[in-house]
Amino acid sequence: MTPRLERVADCIDRINGAAGRAAAWCCLFIVLAEFAVVVLRYVFGFGSIALQESVLYAMAALVMLGGAWTLQTGGHVRIDIFYGPATPRTRAVVDLIGALVFLMPFAVVLALVSIPYAARSWTVFEQSREASGLPLTYLLKTLIPLFAVFIGLQGIAQAIRAALVLIGR
Repeated sequence: MTPRLERVADCIDRINGAAGRAAAWCCLFIVLAEFAVVVLRYVFGFGSIALQESVLYAMAALVMLGGAWTLQTGGHVRIDIFYGPATPRTRAVVDLIGALVFLMPFAVVLALVSIPYAARSWTVFEQSREASGLPLTYLLKTLIPLFAVFIGLQGIAQAIRAALVLIGR
């Protein structure tokens, strides 16, 4: 049973790692697009709402798709003054409680709230309110339930790994 659970956690880690590494490319796009916005605005006197919105979309994708990967790699905010010197068993207890009591309920509530929100946007293929903005607002809103799924999956992987430590694996 435990090797199967370990494989499930590994599979979740691979999925979130792939999403996070793909989202990391948004950083390059954000820098290049924002540079283009500034040059176009201040050198050529030309503004592009679509280009400005693409920076916003890329930032949202970076945060939403990279959040679970950040949790997986330990890059999230934690009070290391207590967690750092703790034994592996104590860390496992903290991780298990954190995943089951805080992370999983948050992911479930976020998914339940955001799925209808994104679905309404898809039904009308919602577009930007700006006349020359991007016609992809429904994709932007879809990132919210995707974030909930990815962070929830990572919570499952975290709980599995913590439980394996607690049973002596």
